[in-house]
Amino acid sequence: MKMKCVQVTEIGKFQLTQTPLQKPGEHDVVIEVAVTGLCRTDLKLIQVGHRDLILPRIPGEEVVGTVIEAGMGVSGVQIGDLVYVYPGSWCGQCTSCINGAENLCRKMEIMGFHRNGGFAEYVTVPAKSVIPVPEGLQPDIAVFAEPLSCCLNALELAGIREEMTVGIWGAGPAGTLLSRAAAALGAQPISIEPDQRRCALIKGNLSCPDRNFDICVVAVGLKQAYQEAIDKLKPRGHLVVFSGLPPADDRLKINFNQLHYMEQTIVGAYGCCYRHGVQALDLLSNRAVNVEDMISHRMPLYDLSTALELVKHRKGMKILLYP
Repeated sequence: MKMKCVQVTEIGKFQLTQTPLQKPGEHDVVIEVAVTGLCRTDLKLIQVGHRDLILPRIPGEEVVGTVIEAGMGVSGVQIGDLVYVYPGSWCGQCTSCINGAENLCRKMEIMGFHRNGGFAEYVTVPAKSVIPVPEGLQPDIAVFAEPLSCCLNALELAGIREEMTVGIWGAGPAGTLLSRAAAALGAQPISIEPDQRRCALIKGNLSCPDRNFDICVVAVGLKQAYQEAIDKLKPRGHLVVFSGLPPADDRLKINFNQLHYMEQTIVGAYGCCYRHGVQALDLLSNRAVNVEDMISHRMPLYDLSTALELVKHRKGMKILLYP
């Protein structure tokens, strides 16, 4: 059986093609894709490559779909289940896994990077990576679980608590989800976004207000945003490195005496863990985090070129793709 998919065979190019459907291994399931989210990482992966990318590859790490086939060793997952796919596959034995940081597993394989993802009609994944979608939660909303999970990981690493002030640089899809997740956790988010349209949507600030924050999260790949965020940390504040910087611009001057005397912390945040997916689906199901207004485009997978242009020029918010 063959399926339609988008495949990247070399950096800068992709093609809509057909490829044989991968049969499930003993502990795998086959998912009929209902919807896949498109993010800026997909744009980067296709156009300039990514540290974790292995070619050729079918991209797509934000996937919700229905289980249609299962390996002989699979239990706890039923044919017909609507599931969100946690994109990682981890060993469960290394120090990172044992300490609850499977996203940093030494044998981590990420869907859409190390193995094929959801820009296709079907995707074969480890059964342990699927999370049932709560009853009544629609696929178009459940698919936000992956980007929301990454935001929850970042806020967890920052030690977020109720009433904390959280400065968030950037109000794209990730920045918006960070703001709404922080509010759902009882904190007080303030967004900084120079784009007037996005700033208005989040009810944020065009420039950083004259105040300091318990937590600063930079959700935009701009060096100046990181520099400003460091300067806006309160004593014992946490700066979260959420968005990466271009390799040619990834060095900052940091006043280590400030960190020393103010007991401040800088922490990286990359991806998410399985538990964040469970938490994200719960927040979406309970409407503690609302996302309907973030869906700017619903498009067929074959129109990926147009979708990528929208992402590149920041002309939309969240774009959903359908096979």
